[in-house]
Amino acid sequence: MRVFESENLILSQLADPELLALERILEPLVLPRDFELVHLGMPVSHYYFLETGIASMVATSPEGRKAEIGVLGRDGMSPPALTADAERFSFDVMMQVGGHGRRVEASALACFLADRPAVRRLLSRFLHSFFAQVANTALSNAVHKIDVRLAKWLLMCHDRLDGEGIEITHEYMATMLGVRRSSVTDALHILEGEHLIYSTRGLVIIRNRASLEAFAADAYDLPGITGRGWPVIDRPSLALSR
Repeated sequence: MRVFESENLILSQLADPELLALERILEPLVLPRDFELVHLGMPVSHYYFLETGIASMVATSPEGRKAEIGVLGRDGMSPPALTADAERFSFDVMMQVGGHGRRVEASALACFLADRPAVRRLLSRFLHSFFAQVANTALSNAVHKIDVRLAKWLLMCHDRLDGEGIEITHEYMATMLGVRRSSVTDALHILEGEHLIYSTRGLVIIRNRASLEAFAADAYDLPGITGRGWPVIDRPSLALSR
């Protein structure tokens, strides 16, 4: 019997002795929408292992313009960096879809990892995958139209959620994609016209996942972007109710 079952893909791959040691310093908690995991310019105080919900890493220009540069969920750890206690983080990381998970103090995680190279290698593989996501998102932003970028982004959200619905507003999608709200509305209409999604106020429902992947094509089928290769884990009831 496992110490505890987790939907987080990193925690689910730990051996029982490692999981038992980590469990002692993990704190379960609810993560509501807009909850800040890390604030721009502040030291990293905690690391979060999401089990449900989605977090966004957001870059902000000197003029205050914002755009999402990375998506995190049950696939990894947030923030996606192992930093020293006093180091200030260069981006905001916040919940864009509420959920729950577990967190650990940065100093406690550093001590835990000190003599556990296997766990550090596991985290390093996640960080490498996240870096690939950021790089391929930058490429997509440069070469793909907004409807394809939106299709890719919806697929990335869908990978990290259960069910077909994504609770997200047009305004939030516009901020995450770094475009005008009207551009998001137009792109949603295109995807709806292809019968790939259904969009209503504050909710997008995936209607045809396979066709949405075909529409996104090489914008989605890239290292760090696609969730096709993730380990399959069971989803038992967890300590925190949904």
